[in-house]
Amino acid sequence: MNLHRAYELLNNKEKVDIFYNERPVWIQELNDNIAKVGFIDNFEEKDVYIEDLYEGNLYH
Repeated sequence: MNLHRAYELLNNKEKVDIFYNERPVWIQELNDNIAKVGFIDNFEEKDVYIEDLYEGNLYH
C-alpha cells in the first residue's frame, strides 16, 4: 500500500478489509511511512511499514 491510499482509508468511513501478514487490521494513525495498526482478531497494536499493508479485495 502507498501513503496516499493509507490516508484515504484512514479518513474514509467505508469498510475496507486491510491486512498485515494475512491478519486483518485497521489503521489507527499514520506517521511518515509507518502506520500504527490494531489487529481485529485481538487487542494487539503494532507499528508497521505502510508498504507492508494490503487490501484484501485486491487479491481475491
